Amino acid sequence: MTSRLPFRPSPDVAAVLHNLLDQYERRHEPSARAIRCDLEALALPGYGSQRDPEPRRVANDQFRRLEAADAVALTWLPGEANHLLAAVTLNPERTADLFTLLGRDPMATRRARLRELLLADRFRLDGWRLRAVQYTLAQLEAGLSPAPFSLADDDHNRDLLVALVALGELTEETPLRVFSVRVYNDSKRFEAIQGAVAHLARRHGPDWRELAPGEVLRELGLVTNPDHLTVFGPWRLVDGRGVVFDLAGFEPSVGIPARLATTVRQVTVDAERVICVENLTSFYELIRRRPVGLAALYLGGNPSPACRHLLSCLAAGLPEHIPLLVWADLDYGGLNILAQLRRLVHPRFMPYLMDENTLDAHVAWAKPLTCGDERALARLTRHPYLADLQPVIKHMLARGFKMEQEAVTP
Repeated sequence: MTSRLPFRPSPDVAAVLHNLLDQYERRHEPSARAIRCDLEALALPGYGSQRDPEPRRVANDQFRRLEAADAVALTWLPGEANHLLAAVTLNPERTADLFTLLGRDPMATRRARLRELLLADRFRLDGWRLRAVQYTLAQLEAGLSPAPFSLADDDHNRDLLVALVALGELTEETPLRVFSVRVYNDSKRFEAIQGAVAHLARRHGPDWRELAPGEVLRELGLVTNPDHLTVFGPWRLVDGRGVVFDLAGFEPSVGIPARLATTVRQVTVDAERVICVENLTSFYELIRRRPVGLAALYLGGNPSPACRHLLSCLAAGLPEHIPLLVWADLDYGGLNILAQLRRLVHPRFMPYLMDENTLDAHVAWAKPLTCGDERALARLTRHPYLADLQPVIKHMLARGFKMEQEAVTP
């Protein structure tokens, strides 16, 4: 057909043909009933213009040529023959010609191209990255969406697959832009796909489903800038080389580079208790009066890999009589932080100011639970690492409140 119709479809004609082909590719049996595009429903600005008749004249001429080639059938508005179209109906037997005319690849071709791309590099992947590719291949096989891979953007797919391969070679915390330069020779190129990487990691990674995208990237070793852990009190760290870092003299607190935290082999505190605090404001409220016998660490939300390693080293040698406490918001997120520390670091972590009495004493500053909060807290009633927190979770659900830790004076 295209040899007899060597025209470039006008924007209005292209929009109609794309609509028809979209319908065609969504149907399992395209010939079961007519595939029709209603021009009024499509709301074409050029075709419907009352000021400039040229777009409509060009479109009508092109549609008549398509009809003469038996690619479509035209339905004109009553009394408006050859002037105003009501609808265009596709001839399914001529779709290959329309794909060529539009310069558009059929869905089957695009699916096959993505499948070949994934299969070519699948052997270079393992763990969650391999599971992500296997899942995408299964989606393609079933005719379902491969998102966050794309059936319309090959460059996006290549960039995403290259990132998955490169993540397997990441051995230390790396700034996002540094990673982007190393992988693409472009400091900003990774920005376009980092959401897709986080999506795949959350879906197929080890217990990352509840994390925010930025926290997932941090689990992969990707950070905006080199991270630090903020601590207060008499901490003493020994790294793999035997170098000792005595932090007792720093006022009011000190930031430990995350890279150092990942290399420590021994952590001790000369303190009567250790409190890990979710939010920075509450951390500084806790240490503001310089309490004697206290060591504290700012978590910054869900604990990072470096934070977990530091706390694992601490828990391994901390005498049993020294409490290892967690102070977080009295909500789903705060309780989940406690559960993560118990599961990923050590089961001895205990809650601090996260009980029924604290909620009741500060209820004036509490916030009502949303429906989403209630569903999330209900899931925690079955959490194996929060069995001792069931009374407070049920109390929160019964009263319908949650509370941020900033409302509580330590």
